[in-house]
Amino acid sequence: QVQLVESGGGLVQAGGSLRLSCAASGRTFSTSVMGWFRQAPGKEREFVAGVTRSGSGTLYGDSVKGRFTISRDNAKYTVYLQMNTLKPEDTAVYYCAADEYGIRVRDRMSAYEYWGQGTQVTVSS
Repeated sequence: QVQLVESGGGLVQAGGSLRLSCAASGRTFSTSVMGWFRQAPGKEREFVAGVTRSGSGTLYGDSVKGRFTISRDNAKYTVYLQMNTLKPEDTAVYYCAADEYGIRVRDRMSAYEYWGQGTQVTVSS
């Protein structure tokens, strides 16, 4: 089983940057595909980014390509989301998720068995 705790959210002006972290517990972190999703008020949860077990493969949602970067440190059981050039439309609760024993990054919520509690990101205009 994997337990996930996100941190790093906050309030930032448009054009600014934030780095989210997701600390995982459990021995299967290194064998899990990791993903970030987000949910804005009144909207469905959407895929933001994902990274393979080794960190060599990534996938991004269209709205964040070129601005966000996902990475992981298996020695620290942590996955990161570097968010640059933030826009007001990036305002949402950001969730970390784990696809235990996943082979490739998938952008469907149903692919991920474990979820964190979320961290709020607010971008002011």
